[in-house]
Order: sequence, then structure tokens, then C-alpha cells
Amino acid sequence: MDLFKELARGDSLQAPLTLCSRAMTSRLILTPGLLSAGVVAAIIAMASPALAQDRGTLNPKPLPPLANPNDPHLAAKQLFGREPSPARLAPRSIGFYAKGCLAGAEALPIDGPYWQVMRLSRNRNWGNPTLVAFLEHLATKAHKLGWPGLLVGDMSQPRGGPMFTGHASHQIGLDADIWLTPMPNRTLTRAERENMSAVQMVRKDRLDIDPRVWTPEHLKVIRAAAEAPQVERIFVNAAIKKALCREATGNRQWLSKVRPMYGHDYHFHIRIKCPAGSAGCEPQTPPDDHEHCKPADLAYWFSNAVLHPKPPKVPPKPKPPLTLADLPAACRTVLTAP
Repeated sequence: MDLFKELARGDSLQAPLTLCSRAMTSRLILTPGLLSAGVVAAIIAMASPALAQDRGTLNPKPLPPLANPNDPHLAAKQLFGREPSPARLAPRSIGFYAKGCLAGAEALPIDGPYWQVMRLSRNRNWGNPTLVAFLEHLATKAHKLGWPGLLVGDMSQPRGGPMFTGHASHQIGLDADIWLTPMPNRTLTRAERENMSAVQMVRKDRLDIDPRVWTPEHLKVIRAAAEAPQVERIFVNAAIKKALCREATGNRQWLSKVRPMYGHDYHFHIRIKCPAGSAGCEPQTPPDDHEHCKPADLAYWFSNAVLHPKPPKVPPKPKPPLTLADLPAACRTVLTAP
């Protein structure tokens, strides 16, 4: 799950964080030391892992048709969330990770030699073919490193775009959530894929990983993903980042891609670069050369403001949802394509 569009810069997390909300019309600069307790509480509430851990259903019901699909004020998620199949266009990731759509999407097969797709009722196992190929390759590499196989969570909808629940990003087919639960040595049933929960990797006090469930193989699979040249970012819980910093040996350059994010305590979020040929795909700021492992880099994430936020005195007003007009113009073609 990713309620933020990016940690746009690779700066020390004690420095200002640029959380670039391309779903909004302005760039929001959040400086950890200046965040009010109310703002932090609201952020953490939005970034709760509950959505992605929600159970699916064995009998998904089709959504009713829209009374006026051409209403310019209609939320774009109402349009993209109703599309059951991809646009038969050349593969292309359009726009930014949190404000765009996807043409020519390819589905990751629900079963592979070393992966299985979870929550099939969501129909979110779609991506740019580059992402699908990457995940298949990563699954094989992880298996060789001792990881039984990947349990793949949300990727994108068939035509990308905003989703009804769970994510602000995942819109252009270049994001994927990978459970930190190793794949069982059998094919999961449909019911299991809809109902089983991933293993919580973080201690109850949220100060570190849970040593009862964290293994060296967890580090290996995250490292394998981060070391891939096509990967732009890996988002994990701050406690997991702390463990990676503590345990990683050898060449540690890959740690620069791994960033703390609210939630992300039972899965890690892979974001790959804009593929060649995806005209109109907006790249994320490249990572810097720093590991971001110093105590000062992580201090904010373990502060009382984050771990024990006070509820806001005045609840923040919800942001208006993205409309089709807010997305790149090409997304209208993606919606209307056969």
C-alpha cells in the first residue's frame, strides 16, 4: 500500500521530505520537525496497512453502471475501477506513478514456478510488460537465494488509473507490492488467497523488526529487488529499513533505494523506472548515493510524533478525488479504447 506518491528526494530523513503529491495541484513539502501531531496522526491513519490486509471475496459483484459517466466532476476511480480488461493499445505507462494510467497492460499469471498472486478478486495483477517480466525474473532469482517464492499483492488495474481503495500510486503499471511472507510449497486455494493475512514483520512497539519472524532471507529478497538496475525505489517500514542497515554487508549501495514509509510492515513496495518507449511517463527523482542509515536519518520515524501521534483537534478536510481531466489527456483514449 502506498498513500504517498514518492519520497521525491533521497535526502536524509531528518532533512525536509518532499512528498510529491502529483494527485494534487501543488507540491507538499513536509519537514519532520515541523509536522503537527494532528497532521502526523492523519498521515498514519491514511497509511494504515489495514486496507491491503483486508480480505477479498470469492464472489465479487460487478459494479452498477454509472448514471452519467461523462460527468466532468466524476472521480476518475469510478471510471478506471470499472474497467475489467486492458486497453488494446501499445504498452505505455502514462503520467506519474500517482497520476496517470496504463495502456496495453499485461497480466502477471496468477501462478508461476516461484510466485502466486494474492487477492484475485481485486483484479490488480496488471502492469506494464516491463514490470511483469521483472517480477517473473525476481521470483526466480529470489528462489535461488533461498526464498521459496513471491506472494504478489497489488500491482495495477487493467487500465491503471486511480483505485477505489488502498493506493494513491500504482496507477501506471510500474508498482508492485510483495508480501514478506514466503510462498508455501503448494498452490494456494482461491479462498486462501482471498482470506489469509501476511505476517507482520514489525514488533508491537514498532521500534524494530520482530526477531521471531525476520530471517536473513528477508534481507536477501529485498536486496535482490533493490540491486536491479530497473528499480527506482523500494518502500518499507522504518523498522525494516533499520534492520537492513544493521545487517547488510558487502556493497551497500542498494540501500539508497530503500526508503522508510508509513505502513509497509508486512510487505515491500517495488517501483521500477519508466520503461523505454513509454512517452509521457514521468520519472521519479533518481536516488542519491547515501545509505540513509545514520541514527539521525531514521530518528524521525521513531519519534513520539510518529509512534504515538495525538489525534487532530480538527480533522483535516479530505482532498477532492482526481477526475479524468486531472489525468494526462491520453488517459481518455485509454478509457475509451476497446
